[in-house]
Parts: sequence; structure tokens; C-alpha cells
Amino acid sequence: MTTYLKNVWYVAGWADEVAAGQLLARQICDERIVLFRDDEGQPRALFDQCPHRFAPLSMGKLCDGGRTVQCGYHGLRFGTDGRCSHNPHGDGRIPIKAVVRQYPVVERWSLLWLWMGEPEAADPALIPEFPFLDAASWYIGKDQMSIDANYVLESDNILDLSHIEYLHPGSLGAGTPGEGKTVVTQEGKVVWSRRFISNEVLPPFLYQATGLPDGALCDRWLDVRWNAPASMYLQADIGLAGKPREQSIQTPQVHLFTPVSANQTLYFYALAMPRFLGDWAEAAAQRAVMGLRGPFLSEDKPMVEAQHRAMAGRSFWDMSPVLLDIDGPAVRARRVLDQMLAAEASAT
Repeated sequence: MTTYLKNVWYVAGWADEVAAGQLLARQICDERIVLFRDDEGQPRALFDQCPHRFAPLSMGKLCDGGRTVQCGYHGLRFGTDGRCSHNPHGDGRIPIKAVVRQYPVVERWSLLWLWMGEPEAADPALIPEFPFLDAASWYIGKDQMSIDANYVLESDNILDLSHIEYLHPGSLGAGTPGEGKTVVTQEGKVVWSRRFISNEVLPPFLYQATGLPDGALCDRWLDVRWNAPASMYLQADIGLAGKPREQSIQTPQVHLFTPVSANQTLYFYALAMPRFLGDWAEAAAQRAVMGLRGPFLSEDKPMVEAQHRAMAGRSFWDMSPVLLDIDGPAVRARRVLDQMLAAEASAT
């Protein structure tokens, strides 16, 4: 079975990572990609390897107002369709095989989405919905990091948020744990994990972030939507114990994992606050996402990387894991992913 789904959208980067006149190198699903914007500002993506001497095109430069990428080694230029348009050597004839792969890419929800499969199947309607990443209506605090582990382990981590009480006791977990329950549901190929925690005492960071009274008993709702292969929307809400969810502090988040290889993952995450709350919300969104970076970097990242090393290349199922009721959402998502991978493999 193949390792990666092809006919899905992967996050290639935040939209503002690719500025006009610049080239950005990325590796996705073991394939090297160069991202750039054309003369109209539209994002483009090509295979990052000149077919002449295999030099990375990302080490070259944009020419013709962004309509071509020039190889930095011998000057061949490639258009946005991937075809060589200029050969500065000899009589200038362009070899038939002087072509690089062109990837469909869409800018949506402040992100660049890349299609790794058959270009004719690249339907933008298949991009998961994250309306709170619309910068026109929301202040967005965003960040990213690299994880030396397989991307599916990161999906497991977000789909099972019971771990916050143990892995993040002084940051995201409860100062005094409440009573939590996780429910898993599935809608087609979309998996939901819904966790409700009642009557917990929060750590200081969360009282500061929410403005709730220090030491007050609180309820917490943690709803995660998983879209294959690893795009997750987390609705994380906190309110005073016993109050309706509608009165809670509501924080939509994204946790998006893009496989670089079987052993490395790019992690894009963000949270948002509506612009109608005023200018203070912009600074608050940035503070909150920076507050997440600490526990993600010093607690989640080392744990997931240690898991990956322990698996030593073996599959999750070959490891015969002991499963608990809290594993329901992650196991369900893994089964959906396995079914989709098997379906793609049988179709080729």
C-alpha cells in the first residue's frame, strides 16, 4: 500500500510565505516543490528539479515578471505550465523532454493548498472549510514548526485530547482535572472527536488567555473535525462551570499536518478572533498562538518524536497497540485513511 494519499489537498504553506518575486522550496510526500507567484499574483507550483542537470529550481530566480523560473545553474527557463520556454545555449532549440511537473495550487483560508494527484481531479471544493481563517473578518494568530515524526502520529495527538492533563499539566492541562468524556462520530469520510470536561481548575495560562476568574471551576469543550489526510479544525471553548456553551470563551483553531517524508512533518497551526471585538483581539490572537508554541515545542514534539523512534519503521497495527476508549477518534481516522489509501492503490 502507498504511504500517501495523492488525490487530496495538502497545505504547502501560509499564503504570506510566498511573496511576489520570491521562490519557496518545500518537500511534500517525498516530492520537492518550488512555490512562487506569477505576474498576476496567483500562486504556482513546479517540481523543484531542472531536467538538465537536476539542479533545484528554487536556487534560481523568477524572470519575465514572474511568468518563468530560471534555473540558477545554466539558465533554462520554465513557464508556469512547467514547459521550458527559453534555452540560452547553442541555437536555442528546446529539447522535447525539457518539462517539469506542474502542480495545481489554490490560495484559500490564508493558506496555499497543493494537489499531489491527477491534475484533472483537482477540485477546489474538496478543500476543507476553515472560514475563521478569512483575514477579512478574523484576526489570525498563526505559526508552524517541523516535527521529526510521521504525520499520522500528529493526527492521533490532536484527535485524543485526553493527553492534555498528563502531557501539559502546567500549560494546557487542568490544574485540577475535571471529569472528561470523549465521543466519536463519522460523517462520510469526516471524523469528529467531541470531548467535554466539567468542573476543572485551569492552569494560570488559560485563566490569563480567557479572562475568566482565577481559580474558578470551569467546563471545557474540545471538538475536533478530521479531514483526510491530516487537516483538523478544533473548536476549543471554555466557560464557567454549569453555564451554557453559548456563554463560553470560544476559540476556533486549525492543526494541519503535511508529510515531508515518512519521518518528517510540517505542522501549521492557528487560532482566530473576530475583528468586531476590536484591535485588542489582534494582539490577543498573536499572544495566544505564541502561548501554544511553548507546550507544542517542549511537550508534544518530543513525545511524538519519541513515539516515532520507538516504532522504528513498523506500522501502527503491526505494533499491536493496547487500545482504550479514548483512542476511538484516532483509530476511526486511521481506518478511514487506510481505506482511502487502499482505494487509491487499487485504482492505479
